[in-house]
This record gives sequence, C-alpha cells and structure tokens, in this order.
Amino acid sequence: MSDDGLSGFPQEWARELVAVALREDLGPDGLDVTTLATIPADQTRTAEIVARAPGVVAGVPVIGLVLAAVAEQIGGEVPTVEVVNDDGARLERGDVIASVTGPTQVVLVAERTILNLLSRLSGVATHTRRWADALEGTGAMVLDTRKTTPGMRWLEKYAVRCGGGTNKRMGLYDVAMIKDNHKLAAGSVAAAYALVRERFPDVDVQVEVTTPAEAQEAYDAGARFVMCDNMDLDVLRETVELLRAAGEPVEIEATGGMTLEVARDYAETGVDFISVGGLTHSSPIVDIALDLVD
Repeated sequence: MSDDGLSGFPQEWARELVAVALREDLGPDGLDVTTLATIPADQTRTAEIVARAPGVVAGVPVIGLVLAAVAEQIGGEVPTVEVVNDDGARLERGDVIASVTGPTQVVLVAERTILNLLSRLSGVATHTRRWADALEGTGAMVLDTRKTTPGMRWLEKYAVRCGGGTNKRMGLYDVAMIKDNHKLAAGSVAAAYALVRERFPDVDVQVEVTTPAEAQEAYDAGARFVMCDNMDLDVLRETVELLRAAGEPVEIEATGGMTLEVARDYAETGVDFISVGGLTHSSPIVDIALDLVD
C-alpha cells in the first residue's frame, strides 16, 4: 500500500491537468471575453475561496498553480495566495479556504478551473472521510481503486489520502493483481501466480479470491496479499480465520459491493483493508465558491 499522509502532492500531474483545463475553458485563442471586456487590466482585488457546504478540503496547491498558469497566459503578476484551511481540514459552510490578492483579470479567468478542481478533489476527500470514520477503531483501512477519472488519478488518490484513506496500486505497472480473467487465461490461481513471479520477480502480487479454498490455493502458491471479492460475512470470516492460521502474515482485503451501512461489520471480520471504488468514481463534489471582497 502507499500511504504517506498528506505528502506527495502530484505537482507535475496537476500542472498538466491545469493546462488542459484552461485550454478547454479559454479556447484556441486563450480568451475570457467577458472578463477582458469588463475588468481593467490594472485593477487589483482580493477574493476569498469559500466552502458553501461542509466537507474535507483537498487540492489547495491547485489554486497557486492555476493562478500562475493564467498570469503567464494573459500577462500580469501572479496573485498571492493566503491559505486559511489546508488540505485535510474539515470545513463548515462559510469557512474560508484561502484568500487571493492580485490582478482581477487573472483571478476571474482562473476562477472556474480552480473551483472545478477543488470541488472535485474535496468531494473525494469528504467521501473518504466518511468511510475512514466508519472504520475507526476496527484496525481496517479504506482503500481506493483504479476506478478514477482519466487524467486525474494522481490527484484523486491524493484526495483519498487527504480524507484519511489509503492508496492501493497506482496503475497496472507497480503491482500485479491476479483477477478472474487472469486465472481463467492461465488455468488456475497457482499458474497465474507462478507466471507473474517468473516474469516480474520484484513486483508485489495480489490475488483476488472468491472462496476459502481459492484463498488457500493462493496462499500455498505464495500470495501474501489476498483480496476477498463479494464474499458474505460468514464466508469472509471463515477465509480470514483460515489465512490467519496459515503461518506467515497475510494482508487481507474485502472488496465488492461495500456500503457504509455494512462497512464496520466487514471490518470486524479481521480484514486489513476494505476497498471502495466509489471513493473516486461516485463522490459528489463539495460546493465551493470564489467571491471578490467588497
């Protein structure tokens, strides 16, 4: 697992995403026709970025990245940013996340891109926080998955950490995950595991199982991370007991169809992780606004 708290904000991925977002917002000529027509180039104002709903904030570094990109594109100084509530902070309606001071044109051109990213990432962090709170005290952690928005994976997984969750593999390259189709194509759990170990001996291997017998087969083949997919509580409990008694330590994940209502029951079977694709594919945004200070 990758879990380094709130460190590791993905600057380069964020810069690339900001560039794409600004291109689609400003068009081929890089124009905000309303702002350029109504705001003098030499006007300077302060704006506040404010939560319009409760939540957990994530993506604050994006504010400065967007402002710098816009300032370079349309000309003018880069506005200063004063952070009031940083990533991971719990927000109430009306809480100020940051104040921004600089050329009004730059601030307003940057507004929607900043808010789109902040709202989305804060939504992921807020949803994750609900799961982390639900699992508190059980010893189990909530995991994300690869069910992310294309182009936003690094940022969305960062937002999961801001909400108290844990990152699973980043992609297809850093961890091998043997699932049903791999088992079917290779012939068995043991055969698939052996083939991955032979080709990529230094890569961590995780194996998805659906029965206690399959979990035993995975363990006997060498797997020390086992994903229990779509098991009911009794079958999961049996599988956990089997793996805990096997001898060597095994990391166990429960996955498939999890809801907040049953999360604690599944965590109390003794699993280490509960994975939730919805953290990144179904989190509603947190409503966030940018208001010029009068």
